[in-house]
Amino acid sequence: MARGKTQMRKIESATSRQVTFSKRRNGLLKKAYEMSVLCDAQLGLIVFSPRGKVYEFSSTCMQKMLARYENFSEGSKATSTAKEQDVQGLKRQIANMEERIEILESMHRKMLGDELASCALKDLNELESQVERGLRNVRARKTEILVTEIEQLQRKEWILSEENAFLGKKFVHPHSVSKTPGSESGSIQNSEVETQLVMRPPCTNAHFLINSSH
Repeated sequence: MARGKTQMRKIESATSRQVTFSKRRNGLLKKAYEMSVLCDAQLGLIVFSPRGKVYEFSSTCMQKMLARYENFSEGSKATSTAKEQDVQGLKRQIANMEERIEILESMHRKMLGDELASCALKDLNELESQVERGLRNVRARKTEILVTEIEQLQRKEWILSEENAFLGKKFVHPHSVSKTPGSESGSIQNSEVETQLVMRPPCTNAHFLINSSH
């Protein structure tokens, strides 16, 4: 016959309650022993009966296990307290950062000319001074950048001018090459020699030889 499901409520009969306690106690102690052996676990079990009797099982010394449990509990409490303190500190830091961000955003809006109705004359004077200082810094930085760009452009212009001058000297037209005085006199002498050779009368001996051959 199948065993019925036991309802989880207090047993009204004292006799039945005592019998059930004895059976379950022995089963619980047996399971604790089996777990300690099979799993190599340090296990301690303490049971108080309804009449005040104590039943215990420990895989090692019960006192050492209790001391270890107390140390672990204290460590857990200290860790929890430290974590809680860290959380509280982070919350305070977040709140401070949010407040600082709000102040900076308000200052930014005022520097743009918004939300000035709540500013007193002293605040407006201070705000004006800050804006002027910022404008001077912006203009100084802008001037520095422009001067640097102008110097770079002038340097590039000088480099290009040097390259153009070099190329102009290197690639000269051939007909524009000037002749030296020595070369001109030599050419004149050569032309005179050629003219003398052409205009010179024929030799007499040569004419005589030609007539003799006829």
